[in-house]
Amino acid sequence: MASTTVTMATSKFEYSRRRVSAIYFNEVKYEFLKNLRLRTYSISTIAFPLMFYVLFGLVLGRQSAGGISMSRYLLPTYGTFGVMGTALFGTASALSAERGLGWLQVKRASPMPPLAYFAGKIVMTMIFSSAVIILLLALGMTFGGVHLSGIDVLKLVVTLVVGSLPFCAMGLALGYFIGPNSAPSVINLIYLPLSFCSGLWIPILFLPHFMQQLARFLPPYHLAQLALSTVGGGRGESNWIHWGYLAAFTVLCLVFARFGMRRDEGKNYG
Repeated sequence: MASTTVTMATSKFEYSRRRVSAIYFNEVKYEFLKNLRLRTYSISTIAFPLMFYVLFGLVLGRQSAGGISMSRYLLPTYGTFGVMGTALFGTASALSAERGLGWLQVKRASPMPPLAYFAGKIVMTMIFSSAVIILLLALGMTFGGVHLSGIDVLKLVVTLVVGSLPFCAMGLALGYFIGPNSAPSVINLIYLPLSFCSGLWIPILFLPHFMQQLARFLPPYHLAQLALSTVGGGRGESNWIHWGYLAAFTVLCLVFARFGMRRDEGKNYG
């Protein structure tokens, strides 16, 4: 009798775990399909980094920066620009829009695990980030004369995909505090200046000295330096400093996102 009870309990646990896994999988799947069909997201987040890389990385590819060719140097910086865009627009813009539509209330009322909603957005961002990086690598290695070993390619892809997580956290924090109509404008007002001041569009060595000092306080700078170190660039700073800064920034953003979520719940249910 005892063994039968244990068997039934184990079966229910396995069934429950499969159901939860299916919920997470479906949330990721439909979040990906939704953004794939939104041309303003799928085309712009992928096309902008590629366009800028063609204009600056390939056209100016024979020049050098930091001891390496411009086409090689700008590959990780525009990769950083790309993953930052996919993360911010995929989380902040979508979250603010769904808050405005009342979709979050529906999600909270459903039996799905609360984290599944956020996991869907984060995994979707990582998928689109991977696509941006792979396309940039294809451009650089095919037309820019960039030669990277398989290990270097893997390091660059992993660094940038993992590095998208702090900006997902930033997007979640922003999504709880900006309105659905103003979200794209607010995101661009943050995204574009941060990118330029962090040395993502042009090498940071070419920026004025005060901007080079300012960049050390900006999250994209730290991810760009980590990515540059995988292709033989960077400024020789410790990678632990960059990862530590990004980790602290992620925690700070999650704290703000948590506060925003509690504030929304208080408005709806308080």
